[in-house]
Formats: sequence, C-alpha cells, structure tokens
Amino acid sequence: MRAKQLTARQMLKGELEGEELERYVEERVVTTKLKDLQNWARSNSIFPLTFGLACCAIEAPISIVTARYDLARFGAEALRASPRQADLIILSGRVSIKMAPVVRRLYDQMLEPKWAISMGACSSSGGMFANYAVVQGADKFMPIDLHIPGCPPRPEAVLYGFTKLQRKIQGNPDPGWRQRYNAEGTEEWARGGPRSEPSVLELEAYEAARATILEPPMAGSLDA
Repeated sequence: MRAKQLTARQMLKGELEGEELERYVEERVVTTKLKDLQNWARSNSIFPLTFGLACCAIEAPISIVTARYDLARFGAEALRASPRQADLIILSGRVSIKMAPVVRRLYDQMLEPKWAISMGACSSSGGMFANYAVVQGADKFMPIDLHIPGCPPRPEAVLYGFTKLQRKIQGNPDPGWRQRYNAEGTEEWARGGPRSEPSVLELEAYEAARATILEPPMAGSLDA
C-alpha cells in the first residue's frame, strides 16, 4: 500500500517516465466505447413494469423481489407502475385475445430502448389453452426478447433469464443451441422445406389476423 502511494505521488509530480509511466497508466486506466458503457449502464439499471396477467405473476415480479431472490442485486429493484417510466415488461401469464391490444398499448408507451420477456408456457406458446380465446404466443403481436419456459418457471429461472437479457443488452448475447452445437440448417418448416418469399395472399392473411388481434371488432358491429 505504501509503495502504491509513493508511485502515485511520483506520477503527480511528473517524476515517472518511460516504461514506469506506461505500466502505471496500463494498470489504472480502462478504455472502452461510449456505446458499450451505455449498454452496461442500461443493463444494470432496468426499470421493470409492475404488470401481471395470470398465475405466473406470483413468481414474477412478486417472488423475485423478495429477500430470498432479491432482484436488487442486478440493479432492477425499481419497479414502476407506469409504462412511461419502465423499460422492461414481463408477460407473466396467458394473453387473451381481448387483453392483447392492452398489452401492446402498454409496450408502445414504454421508454426506448425497451425489452420484453415472455415468462411461462402460456404467454410463450399458449400453454394448455389451445383455443380461440388465447393468443398462441405473445410474439404474434409484439417483439419478445427472451422466452422463459415453465408452468410456472421458478424464480431462479426468471433470474437466470434476466441475466441472459442483461448480456443481450450489453451486446454479448448467449449463443442459441444451434450455434453451440453447430446445428444451423436443422430448422423445422411447416411445409417440409425452407420457405420461399410469402405470397400476396399470405401477407394479406397475416395482416388480417394481426389486425384482428390488435384491434378486435366492436361488439354489435357488422364485422363482429
């Protein structure tokens, strides 16, 4: 400790020169990009939205803020009740057709940059509710950055997914299993092979389905 103090005093007096000065600077100065610094700050100061849809809301955000799991360790304990003050939404539960426009409105009102986590089987793929009343995957009406499987996923799984999101925000996302196992080209396709460019009819059908989810017809209208 005393030696470090003496070296710092010599540096301030301008007595360090040559290799000693270079070594002193290399040991104490960290250089980075402004973008990397911004992403690091964003990943450690996330403001989640206090939002829940169904039973998965018991696991998040209720359980992950308790003393046992403590989301504050990752700098995300400041949960916000207003989407205008939040930059992360966790879809915890099934998303009904009637609720989808509300969820999308909340997402559109959030701060930029913003992120979304689909937590549990119901919000990720419809889960056990394979019927006309539940959206079969939240990624059909809004962008999803991370899917957390389970019914319900444990709080440990939610925290693990949160750390994966942090690495994605920092620009260093974890590779998927296709990248890890060199399995590119093994994707499954509904028609037995890689899809070509969608036709005009397919695009029109997609836009019609998307409009139905985001803007359901009013009760009593001719289209209802």
